[in-house]
Amino acid sequence: MDKPVAVEVVWATAERQILRRLSLPAGSTVIQAVEQSGILQELSEVELDPSRLGIFSRRTAPEHVLQDGDRVEIYRPLTLDPKDARRRRMR
Repeated sequence: MDKPVAVEVVWATAERQILRRLSLPAGSTVIQAVEQSGILQELSEVELDPSRLGIFSRRTAPEHVLQDGDRVEIYRPLTLDPKDARRRRMR
């Protein structure tokens, strides 16, 4: 039997951060970690967009198999387009 993997799942805003440490069976995926974390159930304002998941600041597929020590991140939609922000600063 394979050893379980220890991972963290995080979601954050400027005001609040939620971090959950989980022990999952070997072969578990990013999406399974997010579902097991309970973050989506706790925060009704968080809508899961599978294209907004990552591990250590790198986007990843929901089906990506986790490694021991991975930090799964649930990204929020951008509130301001970076190109618009740059244009505003230039004015």
